[in-house]
Amino acid sequence: MPKTEQFIDEINRENGYGIFLMAQMDSVPETLQFVIATTEYDDEAKGLRDKSRYIVRAVGVQEHRVSMGIFGQVQILDSHPLLYQYNAPPVGLFFRGQPESPQELLLDLIQAYSGVMQEWRHIPTYLNMQQPLVELVRSGGGLLGEMPVPLADGLERVLQHHGLETHRVAGEQTGEQPTMKLMLLDDAYVVAMDFTIEELGKVE
Repeated sequence: MPKTEQFIDEINRENGYGIFLMAQMDSVPETLQFVIATTEYDDEAKGLRDKSRYIVRAVGVQEHRVSMGIFGQVQILDSHPLLYQYNAPPVGLFFRGQPESPQELLLDLIQAYSGVMQEWRHIPTYLNMQQPLVELVRSGGGLLGEMPVPLADGLERVLQHHGLETHRVAGEQTGEQPTMKLMLLDDAYVVAMDFTIEELGKVE
């Protein structure tokens, strides 16, 4: 079994856990190294039994939120709300018109935003905050925000549902952008270009 699959399987299986032991900078810019132990809950001993230790190398790190300690699930993903700002094209979302109920529109926009971005990118990230949102939706039109396409899709549907016209303007991108991946460890995460995983050896 490839080491990446083995690492994920040992943590995600029933009674499996990972323990974040160490994080450090690598000699290569924008690269981090982590030492993670895999363990299994031993019902007879009423405790965790060590299985393996791995060194995880994150190359081209863009952002991270990690903490030392135990976690129960690990995933390596190429689609996730945290990745939208890196892997999805940016657009400016404009609207025009007067909603019948600005308060209902605002509530629906907040719900749609939370539905797309979940708990990972909070309001007002991506929204135009030059004035309060309720004043913006009452203003008759303007820039709602600059955002990744998946979020624009969700908010545009809400604007149109409330009878407003919408228009998108493609954002500027400098050259071809590398595709980012996400390593998610419960609610900790690392966004990077790639991850390599090597086993340090079985723990006797």
